[in-house]
Amino acid sequence: MSHTNESGRKTALVIGANGVIGRNLIDYLATLPEWDIVGVSRRGGENTGRIRYVAADLLDEADTRDKLGALTGITHIFYAAYQDRPTWAELVKPNLAMLVHAVDAVEPIAPGLRHISLMQGYKVYGAHLGPFKTPARETDAGHMPPEFNIDQQQFLERRQPGSTWTWSALRPSVVAGYATGNPMNLAMVIAIYAAISKELGLPLRFPGKPDAYDSLLELTDAGLLARATVWAATDPRCANQAFNIANGDLFRWNELWPKIAANFGLGTAPPLQMSLETVMADKAPLWDAMVEKYGLATNSYDDVSSWRFGDFVFSWDYDFFADGTKARRFGFHEFIDTEEMFMGIFEDLRLRKVIP
Repeated sequence: MSHTNESGRKTALVIGANGVIGRNLIDYLATLPEWDIVGVSRRGGENTGRIRYVAADLLDEADTRDKLGALTGITHIFYAAYQDRPTWAELVKPNLAMLVHAVDAVEPIAPGLRHISLMQGYKVYGAHLGPFKTPARETDAGHMPPEFNIDQQQFLERRQPGSTWTWSALRPSVVAGYATGNPMNLAMVIAIYAAISKELGLPLRFPGKPDAYDSLLELTDAGLLARATVWAATDPRCANQAFNIANGDLFRWNELWPKIAANFGLGTAPPLQMSLETVMADKAPLWDAMVEKYGLATNSYDDVSSWRFGDFVFSWDYDFFADGTKARRFGFHEFIDTEEMFMGIFEDLRLRKVIP
């Protein structure tokens, strides 16, 4: 049995609505008839059916209260917003502030609030810092701060006792799915890199660290993550719990990379470590020419490329995976094949005319 208001309807406030996680979450909620959806982002969006959008600057406490302060019917907050900063330490203040401002604005005016869902990641385990204990488990010890994921969770843990709502924390690996203009989209990095390699008549070279080609990894499909997020937010067993969520299989680039190359009609060449941020910096004119030549959707080069993020992921010369069995023990049994996921996303990008 899930929490609902008297009419059985639920209203989701999806914060970070235009990111790859938020957008896929909204798409999934829209397939569930009992949900109404309010999406929040800096840019806002176009209202359709049961989905309406609010543009708000969550870093601004007054603006957040102004824009969210009338949403009295919210039953579930899904927090998936993220602000990037140059260093790990600098991430804490803005990312904690946005969550606090959102909860401060909604909690006092939404008597039907039942759940706050927090999107985290393997940063909780120090995965971004270097080789970490694998498989990582939800019960693993924390690491030395600063770490905004932990600060956000501790804020909810302190706030929850005595309230009408519970919380859950979702911990995906790197999330793959569709959303242009999103800086954290690995599938898009690979697709644009492959399309440009093909245009230049080059094979698809793995650009990461030598040992990263052989490391054991897992990814999280954005659609799978959306279904897990709603499950954790509506199943009472998941109250005040954190869950690792990944596809359910492991892979190494050394096996998957040639298959990705073949999907683009490309061969491979031995890996060659290079900074994508550096070597792809001058490719905007080439991209604009490809948009014209192949009649692609007019996405700016900046919107389709996030080379710094690609460099980050391809630098992991250590195993990168977590134990996903807790979610299964609590009742979430879905999984997805990572190779199929990539091929599906590439096909989708072609259908949307994002790539040739």
